[in-house]
Amino acid sequence: MQMFPPIPLAEWRDTKETIHRFAQVIGKIRLAASPRRNHWWNVPYHLTGRGITTRPMCQMDGTRIFTIDFDFVDHQLVVTTLEGRTAAFSLLGQSVASFHRLTLEALTALGVDVDIALPHPYDLPDAARPFAEDVEHAAYDPVWANRYWQVLSQVALVLEQSAAGFSGKVSPVHHFWHTFDIAYTRFSDKHVDQPPQVDQVTREAYSREVVSFGFWFGDAGFAEPAFYSYTAPEPPHLTDEPLTPAAAEWASRAGSHLAVLRYDDARGQADPKRAALAFYESAYLAGARRAGWDIGALACPHGITDPRLTDAPPWVLRGKSRA
Repeated sequence: MQMFPPIPLAEWRDTKETIHRFAQVIGKIRLAASPRRNHWWNVPYHLTGRGITTRPMCQMDGTRIFTIDFDFVDHQLVVTTLEGRTAAFSLLGQSVASFHRLTLEALTALGVDVDIALPHPYDLPDAARPFAEDVEHAAYDPVWANRYWQVLSQVALVLEQSAAGFSGKVSPVHHFWHTFDIAYTRFSDKHVDQPPQVDQVTREAYSREVVSFGFWFGDAGFAEPAFYSYTAPEPPHLTDEPLTPAAAEWASRAGSHLAVLRYDDARGQADPKRAALAFYESAYLAGARRAGWDIGALACPHGITDPRLTDAPPWVLRGKSRA
């Protein structure tokens, strides 16, 4: 498997728009059927060996535990209960409307009762149209759907390795159905008082000072896949800081700045994975320095917090015993 295979937005835009809305349907079920976590950590998807998963959750009265998985190998949506019962249907040939209907039918067949409070897209151009009425988005190319999962899986491992270098509060690596990106976030303990007019999603997501790292597949505002990072709130003179590799740049977006390394620029490096990791580290140092974080105290080299272990023999660092 090629590291960072090509995924140009123009080649799969229609499929992406359909899968994004499929993901929002299931994401809203996850939102309704999971206990709330700080910064909305309960809501995003996690990666599996075949696609993405909601992880186990329960219906509103707490009596039935179930999981919903997208299988991008066999191209199915699979609903499974803790008792081992399963309902599944093909993702091929589905509009958002039929996907929504079949999802609800699968839940009913398994005795799962979950109410989607707002059954329409969140923060998308067709946000006013209910899922049940969307027959426009029906493109699903299985080749590109599988490629999307492959790229997610590779980037997730890069993000996991990046996250290992920080000993402070850090989110899981997770895939957001809102913005359709995969990301993780490092937090300081500095509280951020958002203006009163800020919506509740943003208020909770950015209630603390953060440096965030992620990857998106491209959108109307930036029409190509890219690795990114941002610091929020943005400290003064952030864009004066250098980024690595040389192809990385600071980009203006929504009144602030993102550190951006285009996916194809990373792919063109001698070691694309190393280039992506170097990019994330340079973006972190830029934000942390300007925001005044104690970089040394928060460091976690090779995922190790005890300084005495950094000189331990390799078998200790690999988690192996002398035997």
